[in-house]
Amino acid sequence: MRRHSDPCAVGLLTHRAQIAGQGTSCARRVRRPAAPGAIALLATALLAVAFGAIVLAAETAGPPAADVRRPKKLIAVGWDLFFDTAWLRAHRADMEQRPFDGIVINVVGRREDKKAVELRLAFSREPWKAEWFAGALEDLKACRFTRLTDNFLMLWANPGDVDWFDDAGWREVVEHWRIAARLAKASGARGIVFDPEPYHEPYAAFTYGAQSGRDAHPFEAYHAKARQRGREVMKAVAGEYPDITILSFFLGSICGSATGHADPRPLLAARGYGLLPALLDGWLDAAPPGVTMVDGHESSYLYNSDIQFLEAGNLIRGTCQELVSPENRAAYRAQVQAGFGIYLDAYVNPPASPWYVDGKGGPRVDRLRANVAAAARVADRYVWIYGEKCRWWPTPNKGVTGKTWPEALPGCEDALRWGRSPEEAARFRLEELRKAGRLANLLAGGDFAPAAGEPEPKEGRPPSGWATWQDDKSKGALAWDREAGAAARGSARLAGMADGCFLQKVKVEPGRRFAVEAVRRLKGRGDAVLVVRWQTPEGKWIHEEKDVHVPCTEPRGAWGRMLGVVQVPDGAGNLVILLLARGQPTPDDAAWFDDVRLYALD
Repeated sequence: MRRHSDPCAVGLLTHRAQIAGQGTSCARRVRRPAAPGAIALLATALLAVAFGAIVLAAETAGPPAADVRRPKKLIAVGWDLFFDTAWLRAHRADMEQRPFDGIVINVVGRREDKKAVELRLAFSREPWKAEWFAGALEDLKACRFTRLTDNFLMLWANPGDVDWFDDAGWREVVEHWRIAARLAKASGARGIVFDPEPYHEPYAAFTYGAQSGRDAHPFEAYHAKARQRGREVMKAVAGEYPDITILSFFLGSICGSATGHADPRPLLAARGYGLLPALLDGWLDAAPPGVTMVDGHESSYLYNSDIQFLEAGNLIRGTCQELVSPENRAAYRAQVQAGFGIYLDAYVNPPASPWYVDGKGGPRVDRLRANVAAAARVADRYVWIYGEKCRWWPTPNKGVTGKTWPEALPGCEDALRWGRSPEEAARFRLEELRKAGRLANLLAGGDFAPAAGEPEPKEGRPPSGWATWQDDKSKGALAWDREAGAAARGSARLAGMADGCFLQKVKVEPGRRFAVEAVRRLKGRGDAVLVVRWQTPEGKWIHEEKDVHVPCTEPRGAWGRMLGVVQVPDGAGNLVILLLARGQPTPDDAAWFDDVRLYALD
């Protein structure tokens, strides 16, 4: 491992200022992989996901670029959502108050005789008419959601009584999918949620042994026929909605144990969902590039560690390719995403329940936060939150208790916000603290103005409360600036800096969460970034891989705000703020920092 001197490198290529207490003596130590091959990259990915710091955006040196990250989305699923679109229309305002990006919608149509037709029961031979769902579509169009941008219409693999060789029956199934896709597109929904689980007799839409023609056709024939039906379904769906997302509660991951063989079909023949990979293969045969399929991996309900989510992500994105035809594997890699299910009841059930997630010695809501965060880091986009016993909003479903989830599991909304987006959760919490008058900056001199009763700092000297460090080869100036400032006069200025920083440390305890804010302005060449690093209580640097770089994407010349969120790792006793600048070739090249604040979030 060779050393690296870049002070603002991200990830494992991190600058390490060495200070004794708050002194000015520093040395740099940075590790860099000598040859980042597949193993090194995998190790880096594991560290970044399982133990990595939260990086809120990529640092840019020029004008703000488009956010290239894929924001993670939480989708609400549960018994409290078993109402029709008329109920949804009347209560949509309640839906917008919860920390979700979308919900699953149960669409109910009406025949001419006013009898209900449930869209979710799509795997049936009953003929449908699109006009039966006109009233439901009107309700959906009237629901002008602002926060709930990723809604899905529900389809089940039920009643599932149509044999895969039943041409007449499958014409109706395909038409049902077509109607669903048309409704999703017209209503502005993101797509379709598909639940492959059988809830009606014969309880086995994807089980070979439950098919009526199993004595006439071997499994290989059923496998080929299921792939054909998948093509038919996808042609109908994509014809209506060519950029649809199909979020399935599970796809190939349910049959992951059948991988590792030259031909998985003999093993799939005995699986309860042995025909599901064939349906997916058919989808891939016909899906245009804009279609996205999500393996929602329902098996993650009881996951309680980062590594479980990492391994499942590898299973979905990598190993499960073996379950589709070789000619479809490139499309699989491009269009099949990894998602995860979180089962809320497992965090309130008693220990004797088979559906129980242990708190690992702490509050179980903390495990919910950690597991949602792990799921969101590994998922490509979607994490669905499933609950049965309690509710998020009013519901006519009498199977749900009157208790809300925040009542049953205090802190769960904060846990979901934190898991989905630490930045959003921090903003929400900071606003709560402001309203309560409890917002206190833990840094000394963060506004770079003299404290009441103290003399004004001398211009050209370090700001009060801050130490400085500069590389031996750097000849820049680190000083308090009397005139420049974001909201008021006074700021920290770094000019002509090849590599240097202001720094301040605060005593902290492992597990605590903090938000760090600042504003920054650049002039000329060079770059500047705020970094959070960690020391032991004795002042020894640790957890180099958990440095947090807080970027600013405002153009040069403008004061730009910065916000980062951190959680203190095990073994840390000091949180150290570094205001870093580098690559400034002349004294006219400068960076200013102002209004630097550190807030406890819990």
